[in-house]
Amino acid sequence: MREALIALVIFLCLAASAFASMTIWPRLPARHRDDDTNTVVRLAANLFGVMTSLILGLMINSAKNTFESIDHNVHAYATELILLDRTLRQYGPETDAVRQPLVAYVQRVVETSSQDSETTIAANQLSERLLTEIGVRLNGLTPPDAVRGSLLQDGRQRLQKVLELRWVLVEQSEGTIPWPLIAMLVTWLALIFASFGFRAPKNTITAGTLIVSAALIAGAIYLILDMDVAFSGPIQISSAPLERALAELQR
Repeated sequence: MREALIALVIFLCLAASAFASMTIWPRLPARHRDDDTNTVVRLAANLFGVMTSLILGLMINSAKNTFESIDHNVHAYATELILLDRTLRQYGPETDAVRQPLVAYVQRVVETSSQDSETTIAANQLSERLLTEIGVRLNGLTPPDAVRGSLLQDGRQRLQKVLELRWVLVEQSEGTIPWPLIAMLVTWLALIFASFGFRAPKNTITAGTLIVSAALIAGAIYLILDMDVAFSGPIQISSAPLERALAELQR
C-alpha cells in the first residue's frame, strides 16, 4: 500500500510539473521564450535525463539483488526446517513433543505468508513463544547414548541456524532503497517533465502523451519499490518452499 501511494504521488508530481510549465510558458516575457532559452532548458533536461537513467539502473540492480538474496534465504530457511525435523525424527519418538511446536510454527509461517499485512517471517509473539518452546523441549532431552547425543547436538545447531535465518529475513523485509534517493529521483523527473511542457502545444495528443508517460514512469518506480520489499505486493517471494517444508513436516 505504501509503494502504491508513493507511485500515485510521483504521478501527480510529474503530471503537475508538465502542465504547470505548459500553462506558465505563454505568460512569460518574450525574452524568456526565445530559442536560446529553449535550448538551455533542453540541455539541462538531457543532463537530468542521463542522471535519472543511472539512478534508475542502480535502483533496479539494488532491488533485484535484495529480492534474490531474500529468495535464497527463504529456500535455505525452509531447508533448515526440514533438516531439523529429519534430525528429530532420527533421534526417536522422544522428540515428538519437540516436533509439535515446530509443525505449529511452520504452519503459522505459511499462513502469514499469504497476508499482505505481514511479512512471511513476521516478528510476532506467538512465533517467538513457539521457537522458545522448541528450544526448551530440545534442551530437556537426555540422550541415552553417543549416537543420540550427536543427533541432539545437530538438532540444536540447526535450530540456531533457523533462528538466525528468521531474523535475517525479518531485517531484509523492510527494503534497502534509501528514501532520500527516491526523493532526489522524483525531483529530477519533475524537472524533466517540466521541460517537456515548456513550449509544448496545448492539445489532446500532447496532454495524453504527458499523462501516459507520467503514469508509466510512476508504475516503473512502483514495481522497483515493490520488488525491494519482497514480502508484499504483486512482486513477492513465493511461499512454495515453506509450503513444501510444512508438507514434509506433516508426513
